[in-house]
Amino acid sequence: MDIIVNLHLQIDSDGNGFIDVNELGEVLGTCGIKLPGYEIRNLVREFDSKIKDDKLDFAEFQALYAKLKEQHDFGRSFKKAVSRREGIENYGGMADISAEGTTHAVRKEEQVAFTNWINRNLADDVDCKQYLPMDPDSRDLYTQCRDGVLLCKLINKSEPDTIDERTINKPAVLGKLSVFQIHENLTLALNSAQAIGCNIVNIGPEDLRAGKPHLVLGLLWQIIRIGLLGDINLHEHPGLAVLLRDDETLEEFMKLTPEQILIRWVNYHLARSNCGRQIENFTGDIKDSVAYIHLLHQIAPRDLGVTTHAENEPEMKQRAERMLQEADKMGCRSFVSPEDVVTGNYKLNLAFVANLFNSYPALESGEEIDLEEIHEETREEKMYRNWMNSMGVSPYVNHLYNDLTNGLIIFQLYDIIKPGLVDWKRVVSKFKEIRIMMEKIENCNYAVELGKKCKFSLVGIDGKDLYDGNMTLTLALVWQLMKAYTLSILTKLAGQEGEHPIVDKEIVAWANKKLKEGGKKSQLSGFNDPNISTSHVIIDLVDCLKPGSIKYDHVKDGDTDEDKLSNAKYVISMARKIGARVYALPEDIIEVKSKMVMTVFACLMIKDFQPQMRERD
Repeated sequence: MDIIVNLHLQIDSDGNGFIDVNELGEVLGTCGIKLPGYEIRNLVREFDSKIKDDKLDFAEFQALYAKLKEQHDFGRSFKKAVSRREGIENYGGMADISAEGTTHAVRKEEQVAFTNWINRNLADDVDCKQYLPMDPDSRDLYTQCRDGVLLCKLINKSEPDTIDERTINKPAVLGKLSVFQIHENLTLALNSAQAIGCNIVNIGPEDLRAGKPHLVLGLLWQIIRIGLLGDINLHEHPGLAVLLRDDETLEEFMKLTPEQILIRWVNYHLARSNCGRQIENFTGDIKDSVAYIHLLHQIAPRDLGVTTHAENEPEMKQRAERMLQEADKMGCRSFVSPEDVVTGNYKLNLAFVANLFNSYPALESGEEIDLEEIHEETREEKMYRNWMNSMGVSPYVNHLYNDLTNGLIIFQLYDIIKPGLVDWKRVVSKFKEIRIMMEKIENCNYAVELGKKCKFSLVGIDGKDLYDGNMTLTLALVWQLMKAYTLSILTKLAGQEGEHPIVDKEIVAWANKKLKEGGKKSQLSGFNDPNISTSHVIIDLVDCLKPGSIKYDHVKDGDTDEDKLSNAKYVISMARKIGARVYALPEDIIEVKSKMVMTVFACLMIKDFQPQMRERD
């Protein structure tokens, strides 16, 4: 499996997580397999089993590789050809070596970029002094992330207050951490990363502790990306309204992805510069640095002395270097090197532009807009969206309602909850322009049909409601999907598959039994119990599941809203630290949101039923 992971990483030259026709064709040609473009496209489409976007995810690539290896017997030549690709380093000896001599492929440019980003962003954190600065050209990134502290800190940098600092095992406080304490930190980091929308499938604490480069880099990119793109929206930046096109509504603009907004933002400033350039992507269109040179000049405060002189440099790589020197005047020389610019590294150039936007949006207020017209994502919507993204759905869900209107994300979730449920032959994944509305509604009708097969309560909901993005009815379906996913895991672990699924009253009974066995006075009457608002019953339950884990001197009486918030933050992080994959937010507990509260107790019950993790030295 490690071999396939490495090959997928290496072939994916733009780092977007998928292999497209061009990337596959380039490597096949290097191996001596000369196929015309249409045959490569047909090959990709044959294995593009679900979304039909002419891109292969990891599972689809794995199936393709098996076929190619059988037909062409090119295993070694294929691996050698791939490993010759520029910017790839191989590290051996990182973990158990397989019979085929597994090595871990690393994108050196990502290692350098992420190391420098962490060095700058955590430099002032007193708890990180012993880890920083890291040498970007060494293996420091992998060794220094091994105890989980830097990962926890970076998560909080990207999504503030995700992790309660009181729950992190810090060497500055505890001295040298034990294997057990390190495992707790890494578990806390992974479960918290998942809660903010990172896909951590196939990544465990042991992988991070071993410092496996490809897994560490993959996780870091997801965390950093969430932090960079999270605030690129109209509510956080009303000035983005100047980017609306003629006759475009705010509602239509809000459906754009952060990447699409960034491209519009760049083009807005390029148009104002009168340089005659526009871009459509962060790969080929930025390679000559000209767009960047004029963008920097437009957005930089005049007192910084940023110029366009770099445009006069004839050699592309040197021009990129001079452009980055101008970015450095703004404190924005981040993520990309000259090589990353001239090769059009999508991932790092996206990060570079996002950081520029977050630092210097330079948007005139323009026409006043009514913020009340802009739907601000609710806590509930954000939690559902994070859950979907953590499941590894494709494409990434940026806007809950708009991104579900064609049904494809919903089908992927059904497939995860109950493999084999979806008849993919009935799913339209490539829409014909003349039938696009009808085909999307057909998909949504099928999504409702599958929900009824799962015995969801969908009275009054049809496919048109999902297609229209009806908030109330879409949320009703999404909640039942998340609940079904959680209870399917619980039912399986409880050994009740084929019998009846776990229901709410069984979770309540389990919680009260554990509390009684642990000698706690707390009891739970149901998920609407007002006493839940203090978090005491959840705190006691966590301590029953892992005796001694709760530091009760951190627990407040819960008489004030401030105390309740402190307790809720603490217990959610503690639940994640002991291995429960909790998505709920502190406010859900304080306000006793019964749906979210149910998921907290269900996730703790899942943790109780899971086989105990064996610590490894």
